[in-house]
Amino acid sequence: MAVIDERWPQPDIYDRRCPARNVLGHVTGRWGGLIITALLDGTLRYSELRTRVDGISEKMLAHTLRELQLDGLIVRTSYPVVPPRTDYQLTPSGREVAGLVRALVGWIEEHLHDVLAARECPQGEPMIGG
Repeated sequence: MAVIDERWPQPDIYDRRCPARNVLGHVTGRWGGLIITALLDGTLRYSELRTRVDGISEKMLAHTLRELQLDGLIVRTSYPVVPPRTDYQLTPSGREVAGLVRALVGWIEEHLHDVLAARECPQGEPMIGG
Protein backbone atom coordinates (compact mmCIF):
# COMPACT_ATOMS: atom_id res chain seq x y z
CA MET A 1 0.00 0.00 0.00
CA ALA A 2 1.45 3.36 -0.99
CA VAL A 3 1.95 6.04 1.62
CA ILE A 4 -0.38 8.85 0.58
CA ASP A 5 0.59 11.27 3.29
CA GLU A 6 3.66 10.86 5.44
CA ARG A 7 1.85 12.59 8.31
CA TRP A 8 -0.41 9.54 8.62
CA PRO A 9 1.82 6.45 8.59
CA GLN A 10 -0.52 5.10 11.28
CA PRO A 11 -4.05 6.48 10.78
CA ASP A 12 -5.88 7.68 13.90
CA ILE A 13 -9.54 8.21 13.12
CA TYR A 14 -10.03 9.97 16.46
CA ASP A 15 -7.67 12.74 15.35
CA ARG A 16 -9.81 15.37 13.58
CA ARG A 17 -7.06 15.96 11.03
CA CYS A 18 -6.79 12.32 9.97
CA PRO A 19 -8.12 11.71 6.42
CA ALA A 20 -9.55 8.37 7.59
CA ARG A 21 -12.32 10.35 9.26
CA ASN A 22 -13.49 11.61 5.85
CA VAL A 23 -13.61 8.08 4.49
CA LEU A 24 -15.64 6.98 7.52
CA GLY A 25 -18.10 9.78 6.79
CA HIS A 26 -18.37 8.78 3.14
CA VAL A 27 -19.03 5.13 3.98
CA THR A 28 -21.33 5.55 6.97
CA GLY A 29 -23.11 8.72 5.98
CA ARG A 30 -26.75 8.58 5.04
CA TRP A 31 -26.20 8.31 1.31
CA GLY A 32 -22.82 6.62 1.03
CA GLY A 33 -23.86 3.59 3.05
CA LEU A 34 -27.03 3.16 1.04
CA ILE A 35 -25.21 3.51 -2.29
CA ILE A 36 -22.47 1.01 -1.52
CA THR A 37 -24.88 -1.57 -0.12
CA ALA A 38 -27.12 -1.17 -3.18
CA LEU A 39 -24.08 -1.88 -5.36
CA LEU A 40 -23.44 -5.17 -3.53
CA ASP A 41 -26.18 -6.62 -5.72
CA GLY A 42 -24.17 -5.75 -8.85
CA THR A 43 -23.45 -2.98 -11.32
CA LEU A 44 -26.08 -0.26 -11.49
CA ARG A 45 -26.65 2.70 -13.77
CA TYR A 46 -26.97 6.20 -12.35
CA SER A 47 -30.75 6.18 -12.86
CA GLU A 48 -31.07 2.77 -11.21
CA LEU A 49 -29.14 4.01 -8.17
CA ARG A 50 -31.36 7.07 -7.95
CA THR A 51 -34.44 4.85 -7.98
CA ARG A 52 -32.98 2.34 -5.51
CA VAL A 53 -31.83 4.99 -3.00
CA ASP A 54 -35.22 6.59 -2.48
CA GLY A 55 -35.16 10.27 -1.58
CA ILE A 56 -31.67 11.16 -2.80
CA SER A 57 -31.40 14.21 -5.04
CA GLU A 58 -29.46 14.10 -8.30
CA LYS A 59 -26.97 16.59 -6.88
CA MET A 60 -26.35 14.53 -3.73
CA LEU A 61 -26.12 11.27 -5.70
CA ALA A 62 -23.52 12.76 -8.03
CA HIS A 63 -21.57 14.24 -5.11
CA THR A 64 -21.59 11.01 -3.09
CA LEU A 65 -20.64 8.88 -6.09
CA ARG A 66 -17.71 11.21 -6.75
CA GLU A 67 -16.52 10.90 -3.12
CA LEU A 68 -16.79 7.11 -3.16
CA GLN A 69 -14.94 6.99 -6.48
CA LEU A 70 -12.14 9.22 -5.15
CA ASP A 71 -11.89 6.93 -2.10
CA GLY A 72 -11.38 3.97 -4.45
CA LEU A 73 -14.57 2.22 -3.38
CA ILE A 74 -16.49 2.39 -6.65
CA VAL A 75 -15.63 2.42 -10.34
CA ARG A 76 -17.48 4.67 -12.79
CA THR A 77 -17.66 3.49 -16.39
CA SER A 78 -19.07 5.80 -19.08
CA TYR A 79 -20.10 4.53 -22.49
CA PRO A 80 -20.07 6.82 -25.55
CA VAL A 81 -23.61 6.01 -26.66
CA VAL A 82 -26.79 7.99 -27.20
CA PRO A 83 -28.35 8.44 -24.74
CA PRO A 84 -25.29 8.52 -22.47
CA ARG A 85 -24.83 5.53 -20.19
CA THR A 86 -22.81 5.41 -16.97
CA ASP A 87 -22.42 2.34 -14.80
CA TYR A 88 -21.18 2.09 -11.22
CA GLN A 89 -19.74 -0.94 -9.48
CA LEU A 90 -17.80 -1.69 -6.33
CA THR A 91 -14.06 -2.18 -6.29
CA PRO A 92 -12.72 -5.08 -4.20
CA SER A 93 -12.20 -2.63 -1.30
CA GLY A 94 -15.68 -1.25 -1.85
CA ARG A 95 -17.17 -4.73 -1.78
CA GLU A 96 -15.40 -5.47 1.50
CA VAL A 97 -16.56 -2.30 3.27
CA ALA A 98 -20.06 -2.59 1.78
CA GLY A 99 -20.36 -6.05 3.34
CA LEU A 100 -19.56 -4.55 6.72
CA VAL A 101 -22.09 -1.74 6.24
CA ARG A 102 -24.71 -4.25 5.07
CA ALA A 103 -24.21 -6.17 8.34
CA LEU A 104 -24.86 -2.93 10.23
CA VAL A 105 -27.95 -2.25 8.12
CA GLY A 106 -29.18 -5.78 8.84
CA TRP A 107 -28.74 -5.23 12.57
CA ILE A 108 -30.66 -1.95 12.41
CA GLU A 109 -33.53 -3.52 10.49
CA GLU A 110 -33.60 -6.52 12.83
CA HIS A 111 -33.65 -4.33 15.96
CA LEU A 112 -35.76 -1.45 14.68
CA HIS A 113 -38.70 -2.29 16.94
CA ASP A 114 -36.43 -2.19 20.01
CA VAL A 115 -34.97 1.14 18.91
CA LEU A 116 -38.42 2.63 18.36
CA ALA A 117 -39.58 1.32 21.74
CA ALA A 118 -36.54 2.91 23.41
CA ARG A 119 -37.50 6.25 21.91
CA GLU A 120 -40.91 5.94 23.50
CA CYS A 121 -39.56 5.06 26.96
CA PRO A 122 -38.74 8.06 29.17
CA GLN A 123 -35.10 8.18 30.24
CA GLY A 124 -34.40 6.34 33.44
CA GLU A 125 -37.37 3.97 33.25
CA PRO A 126 -36.50 0.33 32.62
CA MET A 127 -37.88 -1.25 29.46
CA ILE A 128 -39.96 -4.36 29.93
CA GLY A 129 -39.09 -7.29 27.66
CA GLY A 130 -36.00 -5.63 26.14
